Amino acid sequence: MRFQDKVVIVTGASSGIGAAIALSFAKEGADVVIVARNNENLKVTEAKCAEVGKTPLKVLADVSKDEQAKSIIDQTIEKYGKIDILINNAGILRFGNITDGTLLSAYDETMRTNLRSIIHLTTLATPHLIKTKGNIINISSSGAKVSHPSFLSYGLSKLALNLFGEGAALELAEHGVRVNTISPGPVTTDIWKNTNVPVESLKGMKFKIPLNKMSKPEEIANLALFLADDKVLAISGSNCKAERL
Repeated sequence: MRFQDKVVIVTGASSGIGAAIALSFAKEGADVVIVARNNENLKVTEAKCAEVGKTPLKVLADVSKDEQAKSIIDQTIEKYGKIDILINNAGILRFGNITDGTLLSAYDETMRTNLRSIIHLTTLATPHLIKTKGNIINISSSGAKVSHPSFLSYGLSKLALNLFGEGAALELAEHGVRVNTISPGPVTTDIWKNTNVPVESLKGMKFKIPLNKMSKPEEIANLALFLADDKVLAISGSNCKAERL
């Protein structure tokens, strides 16, 4: 198995891309740490991982809360003694506009989860990743380049995340730690459901889905497995796009 006994933290693992990534690593023999706020959904991911691999460590936490983020690292080290791979997947989508005065609140909430929490968790995990010569994968989005008024706070968070990934890759290279980014296009996940926006409405926005098909979370999980593999040690600082364009 490709990731036998590797310790992998996956945030936002209760559904969608995060759940698919956790399941894929479990199938490959990893010790998976699944993190999310939704306990009921996280239990489902836990059960699915246990069916195909080892029972994961379940950590109920909000990554945007500093103490809860610290507990993710603390519990992982307490149980496994190391960290090999950090998958920063947790993210939210909040709509906001300048004209109706909702942009700033959407920006603050989005940045706390989509950027600040990743910087914080990366900082906490780095000493452990240096010891294992591990790697980090940040899940960004094609939304970093999409021009749509209501998506501004989300796009800003992902654009900043892309820059953070490049900078982190440069800084951590001398320590043998790789950092890569995955930027999916539209994927059928709960992030859309939580905005109460019909998936069908995406086709009317400025970004297109030429194949008339949204990506599946499993496709993004396969890309994460590839980037995390020690067979691709030359890949760091990359932004792998999965947009069906």
